[in-house]
Amino acid sequence: MGLGDKIGNAAEKLGGKGKEAAGNATNDEGLRAEGQTDQAKADLKQAGEKVKDAFKKD
Repeated sequence: MGLGDKIGNAAEKLGGKGKEAAGNATNDEGLRAEGQTDQAKADLKQAGEKVKDAFKKD
């Protein structure tokens, strides 16, 4: 996984956490769900990059 990918995934996950927190603070279920979705997307991207890296090493 490239450094740029790692940074991008971390930023997306952090942004998702921020949205989720804002949704919790304002009782906005839509914003909370959007934040959770953003975090899940970042996790999936990170997992995909790890799989690619594993195949590159072999």
